[in-house]
Amino acid sequence: MSKYNEEIRKYEREAEDRYDDFDEDRFDTGLEGQDSYDEDSYEEVEYIGEDNYEEESYDSYDKASIGKINPNDRTLTISVTNTSGADADVIIFGGNENAPQAAGVTVTVQESSHNEVREESKANPFKIQGMKMSVSDPLQFDNVWKILRKSAAGAANSYPYQPRNATSPQNTNPNLIDDSAFEMDVTGQDSIRFTQKAGVKTTLTFTIKARVDMGNVLAGQNVAEISTAPRPTGLPQIDLAKQKPRPVFGVKPSGKKMVRRIIRRPIQGGQPGQKPRLLKKRR
Repeated sequence: MSKYNEEIRKYEREAEDRYDDFDEDRFDTGLEGQDSYDEDSYEEVEYIGEDNYEEESYDSYDKASIGKINPNDRTLTISVTNTSGADADVIIFGGNENAPQAAGVTVTVQESSHNEVREESKANPFKIQGMKMSVSDPLQFDNVWKILRKSAAGAANSYPYQPRNATSPQNTNPNLIDDSAFEMDVTGQDSIRFTQKAGVKTTLTFTIKARVDMGNVLAGQNVAEISTAPRPTGLPQIDLAKQKPRPVFGVKPSGKKMVRRIIRRPIQGGQPGQKPRLLKKRR
């Protein structure tokens, strides 16, 4: 058996000596000394696909990979009222905990219901990008939000958000604040909490940028869905300038990748026994 293995290795070494290995496992054709080549024997030609995307400017996504959210199905309009006669705490979202609201506080979702949004966030989490807040009393803006993520094991992580820190050309209205940079992941663990002043009505408009649709699993599709349309601000000059959406999830479109092809042109009449030379030239 050892003589047989030695013979096989002998043939392998002989084959390696006869063939020239170059450029990522590409092999020359023929034995050494069969052809002779000059300096222009090889040319490297690069082909780039028809669609050329920049890192931060692409605006389309692979349809087979990530679905698109209907632009008419990405808005949550939440109204909060407090008729208790005193300041009270408000809880928005927080589907897992499902904590009750304080007495006199009512949270209403115009498109559906707050309970439905809570239930859906547990199975189909979504990402908010952009928020508008209108109030009947501008003093409501002074109440700082607490964005809380709480797990079933008791871990809690929160950070404050001050609506008055938002900057926008629309914020000239004393009763309106627009924050296009507001971002928040809404799962069953996440909630917004703030103090609602007595007798004040607050309306929050959230824009959904991405979400999970678990129903896509039944069709063998990606569960992620994104919105490729820009978030409307109500100001035409800004909306027109924001036609190209920003990338989400870091996913790039499936365009044609650069293809590299080697063209070899042997020159006949070379010296016998001369080893072929590989020279690359960019065009």
